[in-house]
Amino acid sequence: MLRRLSIPSSRALALALPLALALACGGERDAEPAAAPAAEPAAPPATAQLAPSRATPADLPVGLMLALSPFEVSPEGKVLPKPQAARLEILLRRGGEWTLTAIEDPDSNVFHKAMAYRDGILTLGGSAAALKLWRKGPDGFVAETLWTKDFGGKFSRMRDAEIADFDGDGEPDLAVATHDQGVIAIVKPREDGSWDVTELSAEKDTFVHEIEIGDLDGDGVLEVYATPSEPNRLDGTSQHGTVTRFVPATGEGPVEVADLGDRHAKEILVDDVDGDGRDELYVAVEAVSGGQVEIRRYDANTDPKAGALIATLDDTQTRFLTAGDIDGDGQREMVAAGMRSGLWLLRPGTPPATIRWKMSLIDAESGGFEHASILADLDRDGRDELYVASDNHGEVRRYVWHDGRWAKEVIHTREPVGSAFTWSVTPVPLELVE
Repeated sequence: MLRRLSIPSSRALALALPLALALACGGERDAEPAAAPAAEPAAPPATAQLAPSRATPADLPVGLMLALSPFEVSPEGKVLPKPQAARLEILLRRGGEWTLTAIEDPDSNVFHKAMAYRDGILTLGGSAAALKLWRKGPDGFVAETLWTKDFGGKFSRMRDAEIADFDGDGEPDLAVATHDQGVIAIVKPREDGSWDVTELSAEKDTFVHEIEIGDLDGDGVLEVYATPSEPNRLDGTSQHGTVTRFVPATGEGPVEVADLGDRHAKEILVDDVDGDGRDELYVAVEAVSGGQVEIRRYDANTDPKAGALIATLDDTQTRFLTAGDIDGDGQREMVAAGMRSGLWLLRPGTPPATIRWKMSLIDAESGGFEHASILADLDRDGRDELYVASDNHGEVRRYVWHDGRWAKEVIHTREPVGSAFTWSVTPVPLELVE
């Protein structure tokens, strides 16, 4: 039976533990814990009960994967800053219940991402950095290592990847971001079953958190976008970063498309959110002490210093932007997940490239250091649901838009709160995991 967890009333306490654990698992460095959070935001609107038309079906044709870095828990139930084996949790909906199975990898202490790829599940590990493809067999999941490397810095981490066919051969390739030597690479399958790795870029003492793929100029050739920045800090001081573009098919890159000055971004989104038939680049620029998160839009040929400001959040970081159609009207929306400020719905303004977008609060009581989120239509009813890992509450939640408001359902709980970071939430077809 699903239930909500009780948590301390102090949000400062809830946030302090994730910051300490981030330092422990190597995700951040050269930093002190952030200052206490700002004042409590306004209470969120009450959520409606799910009506039968939008209630979660007893069976879903698609599952969810949670890429985690777990931490040791003492016999007394206290979370300790000691990273454990990387863990992937798979949530499936069967017979009216959510079930969980897990994959653990003792070679790494974090899975930064997991996603369906070819005939298996791709995981991105850290310390040691490894891309592994897990296939379900009669005795469980068996991993094939596609690429592993010690990048030579303090950390070796496969941080993000996206899938695309860059050379038109019909085979899905991977664009991969790493830390902490700024390596960006294309990983391609060969006919003999081996894997070819081409490093597009490498830069000493550089973190690349995010990869996105799209076609901003509309020429039919895919572009890769990445977020190189200085090593992570958590004290709110300046950290320089940019967004760069590569075009693997032509050998172009790196080309700087967003100059963020003394700020940086760990989250970008490339998607046609406004429905004009051409992709846009959205950059979640993290705050410097006392500032706000800015979400900026860049179109093809936008001056790198001149991205259009479409939204601001009273927060320090926003590390998930996701787009979809929540109401089935054919128009797409964006959800921004703030670390402290909650979940926000953004609808394009008119014209979308030059004015602020319409913002509304989905849930102020949702948060986490990463705050992993995704819009996805798991029930295949033509409308996207929002799936969120609120690590501050130890819950995975499902939100649906119903009768002009959001309805929330807790689909998984974790005890004790803070015993794992959730780095990504992604859909997975049942045939890969059953």
